[in-house]
Amino acid sequence: MLNEHTLDQLRSLRLDGMVRAIQEQTTSTAAAALGFDERLTMLVQREIAWRDDKRVARLMKAARLKVSTACVEDINWRASRSLDRAQVAALAGGDWLRNAQNLLITGATGCGKTWLACALAHQAARSGFSVLYTRAARLFDELQVAHGDGSFTRRLAQLAKLNLIVIDDFAISPVGAPERNDLLEVLDDRVGTRSTLITSQLPVRAWHTYLDDPTLADAILDRVVHSSHKIELKGKSLRDEEPMK
Repeated sequence: MLNEHTLDQLRSLRLDGMVRAIQEQTTSTAAAALGFDERLTMLVQREIAWRDDKRVARLMKAARLKVSTACVEDINWRASRSLDRAQVAALAGGDWLRNAQNLLITGATGCGKTWLACALAHQAARSGFSVLYTRAARLFDELQVAHGDGSFTRRLAQLAKLNLIVIDDFAISPVGAPERNDLLEVLDDRVGTRSTLITSQLPVRAWHTYLDDPTLADAILDRVVHSSHKIELKGKSLRDEEPMK
C-alpha cells in the first residue's frame, strides 16, 4: 500500500475517489492479482465515478426538490392516469433540456403532478443539469423581496443560468400586475436557452384567462407554451396512496 504521505498528496489533489479505491485494493486478493495497467484503470474509473456522485449530490442539494426521493423508475403507470410511457422515457432521456424546451404538467389536485415533476427534475440532476424547484407563490414572494432590497437583477441572472426551473402549483391563487411582470421577466430570460417545467391544476387553455391581462398573457404564454411538451394527468387522487407516484 502507498504510504500515508502519498495518500495525503492525492487527497490534496482532490483525488478522494482514487484514495478510497487504493485502500480497498489493499484488502482485495482479486485486485492483487491484476497487472499495473488494470489496477490503474480501476483507480481512474473509481475517481470518475466518485466525482460524478459528488456532482449529482451537489446538484440535488441545490435543486431543493419537494419530493427528493421521487424518481422515474418508481412512476405509477396505472392506465387511468393516461401517462404515455414513450413520452416519459423520452423526457427522462433529457433531449428536451438540451433543446431548451418546456414541460407543462396539468391535472386535478392529488393526481401526482408534483411527484412526477420532481421525478423528472431528479433525473435531470442525475444527468448533470442544474435544477431549482419552487412553488409559484414562493417565487413571486421572493422576487417581490428582491425588488425591495435591490437584488432583483442579480436574482434574475441567477435564475437565467439554471438549466431547469420547476414552478409548481402555478395558477393556484390570483396574481396581480407585479407577479405577471416578474413571471414574464423570468421566462423571457429563458426562452430558447433554458427549460422551465410548470405544474398546474388549471388546463393550459385556461391560463390566458387566469392571467387576466390579454397583452401580458399573450407574451407569457408565447414564451412558455411554444416548444413545450404537455402531460395531462387523469384519474382519481393518489393522496391516499403512499408514497404518491
